[in-house]
Amino acid sequence: MGSDSPAIVRPVQNEAGYLDFLAPMTEYPRLAYSMKAVRKAGDRLAKPIQFGRDITVGQYVDALEIFSIANSWRDSHFLPMRSVRFSVGHHIRALRLEGDMASRPKRMASIRRKLRESTTNLDTMNDIGGCRAIMADIKGVRSLLASMRDKFPHEIHSREFNYIDEPKPDGYRSHHIVFKYRPRDADTEAFDGRRIELQVRTKLQHSWATAVEAVGLFRGQDLKHGEGDQDWLRLFQLMSAEFAHVEQCPVHVSVPDHNDRVRELRDLNKRIDAIGILEKINNNTHCPENFVHKAAKTRYYLLQYGKDHKLSIEPFWALILGARKLKEIEQKIELRGSEVKAVLVEVDKKEKLVEMYPNYFGDVYLFARNLKSICTGKAAIEYS
Repeated sequence: MGSDSPAIVRPVQNEAGYLDFLAPMTEYPRLAYSMKAVRKAGDRLAKPIQFGRDITVGQYVDALEIFSIANSWRDSHFLPMRSVRFSVGHHIRALRLEGDMASRPKRMASIRRKLRESTTNLDTMNDIGGCRAIMADIKGVRSLLASMRDKFPHEIHSREFNYIDEPKPDGYRSHHIVFKYRPRDADTEAFDGRRIELQVRTKLQHSWATAVEAVGLFRGQDLKHGEGDQDWLRLFQLMSAEFAHVEQCPVHVSVPDHNDRVRELRDLNKRIDAIGILEKINNNTHCPENFVHKAAKTRYYLLQYGKDHKLSIEPFWALILGARKLKEIEQKIELRGSEVKAVLVEVDKKEKLVEMYPNYFGDVYLFARNLKSICTGKAAIEYS
């Protein structure tokens, strides 16, 4: 069966926040290829794929088939991703915590990078479907995690990755859990075992992670993966430690103590004009002003960020429709060398789009505000 005619199921959310599959809410495709084909496509995606004027018709058709298989595999994570998302949201509401949820299928460029740089294959990748819970403070993070460990409809795969209490050397802090989807009935058995990664972090941690991406986008440097200006990388490392200090969490052993951190941050800010650059990012990122009115009650958005720092936003009423458009754009990126960065996301309300994905909007306000506070002798402030 080809990828253009996938089998579908139609789910609806029940009162517990989980997914039943009784009524038509949206459509979720099943995998249209064999797992052997998925593994083979993963092997091919890890290698360079020729594109441009010199490519033959046969090579072009072969490349399209590889991306069709990879997209079908990614699309088959949509139902498990939404099930995990709704289940986490149920826990947040039941505990009466302040927090927001978002989710996204992994970008093809990120999939290919991980295949190149790690030992994982396409069929064993943990984060093809990704969910994120942003909590107001560290207490909310720990309460949510404890509740999910006690009762959750899906199985925790392998171990948890606690980058809050064991931060990465570059300063990244978040708690990662990979769930293996467990079906509730025969209609959803085809999705059994799909891995969905959940990231749980505070708003302060989120402001750090998205500021890294926003500065990287603006400067054309992959700061997220440790590539680019060393002064910026050091500034983010030190700021992460300051945020950990405020949240009363461990800091990485490689960073100096608080007073030395503050002195070094002041020097770095003066040398690279960090606050000035952050303000420029906010002012120079061009966003469509009327997207909120156009979006109506849409939950799905395709974001495209160009080298000219312009952001385009296209709403979709169904996830699968957004996925089809994403596939078209990513084929241009991969086969024609387009330099646009595209991501398909889901948020509860259109007003939450900027809050959950501020890096694409150039919104680095919370991070910049805390950097200013620290450089003037004040402490960073937790979100309130």
